[in-house]
Amino acid sequence: MSNFVKVAKLTDVPAGGSKLVEVNRTRIALFNLDGEIYAIEDVCTHDGGPLVEGKIVNGYQVQCPRHGARFDIRTGAALSFPAFEPTKTYAVQVRDGEIWIEQPN
Repeated sequence: MSNFVKVAKLTDVPAGGSKLVEVNRTRIALFNLDGEIYAIEDVCTHDGGPLVEGKIVNGYQVQCPRHGARFDIRTGAALSFPAFEPTKTYAVQVRDGEIWIEQPN
């Protein structure tokens, strides 16, 4: 069973917004899309760009602000060049208005 760690309050991530958190020296981008919270590693696999600063496009895609690579926020899959490798995702639980994520290894 995975260990979960509290990272933010639900009110810290407004609808359509994002927030950067850090757990065990891992930068994680939280996204609130239509009331669902998603957590992905805040690293573009092309050049290490900050995905939390990216623009949400086509529903569930975040576009890296550096070179435009797109990732699926739900799965971490790389969807466009110049990225080929996926970014990590983390399971999310919302409990009593708090966001908990699966602790990174």
